[in-house]
Amino acid sequence: MLTKLDGLLSIKSTGTFLIIRLDNEEVAYQVAKASIAGGMRALEITYSVPGALRIVRRLAAEHSADDVLIGVGTVIDSESAHSAIEAGARMLVSPHVCTEMIRIANRYQAVSICGTFTPSEMMDAIEAGADIAKLFPAEVVSPAYVKAITAPFPQIPIAPTGGVSPDNVRSWFDAGIFACGVGSYISKAGGKNNDYAKVTEATRTFLRAVSAARS
Repeated sequence: MLTKLDGLLSIKSTGTFLIIRLDNEEVAYQVAKASIAGGMRALEITYSVPGALRIVRRLAAEHSADDVLIGVGTVIDSESAHSAIEAGARMLVSPHVCTEMIRIANRYQAVSICGTFTPSEMMDAIEAGADIAKLFPAEVVSPAYVKAITAPFPQIPIAPTGGVSPDNVRSWFDAGIFACGVGSYISKAGGKNNDYAKVTEATRTFLRAVSAARS
């Protein structure tokens, strides 16, 4: 089983994590597998996905011996946090500063990522014990917003989610982010025909963009 340090290293190694928010259980599972084949090492299955915890159990069992970090998103209370941990999740993600989730994550040494928007929320999340402050929704601001925050708070690991793509990811990393969350660019790359080979290729394209941005 991955330790918290292992999980954080899985995110740091690629600089990103995939957010899967789809309306079909099997499609979501296949997208996860296709993205892993493309090199993704951290995945968030949101509670809005039908059978989200069944997917997590499958993925956690299949990747128990490697460095793939399986997580659950839209965790909003201690009950949903504990259920995710029992299903095998080693990463918990909330859309807000959820201290109950952070407590559960730390109790079981899972990675915790809290949704934040303002500098105060980011500091509140870190002081409560979160590992990463998720800038959400990132699409309504620009990398300049992150740059302004990291000037006085360079110690806060920030991960923007929402609207991050290969075209703008360099600007985000130049602003000082720790990692980024990517969603539709990869998760919906297969289109209506569910071409999972395109999901794998989109993953590789995105990871190449992140690698170039970080170098």
